[in-house]
Amino acid sequence: MEKKILLLCAAGMSTSLLVTKMLKAAEEKNIKVKIEACPVEKFREKLNEFDIFLLGPQVRFQHAELNTIAAEHNKKVEVINMVDYGTMNGAKVLESALNALNIN
Repeated sequence: MEKKILLLCAAGMSTSLLVTKMLKAAEEKNIKVKIEACPVEKFREKLNEFDIFLLGPQVRFQHAELNTIAAEHNKKVEVINMVDYGTMNGAKVLESALNALNIN
């Protein structure tokens, strides 16, 4: 079953490279995922499309608010590890997202 991961950031630009690296890591591990990035403002309209939402470090201050909304829909919101984000470590970000969804 394909898991759907959405990265949320301030403008949607910095996370697009990370999405590419995550997709490459998923392909190498033969994991079926849909991964996209968009500005955090689109969170509510994307809520039903994705299983988990990953916040870029620049919007992590919105975690509590978005997590409350997501929980009402049985969805998860996590903050991307700052080091993994800074180094664009797609494999680590993908692994932490799958762990949060209890998929190993």
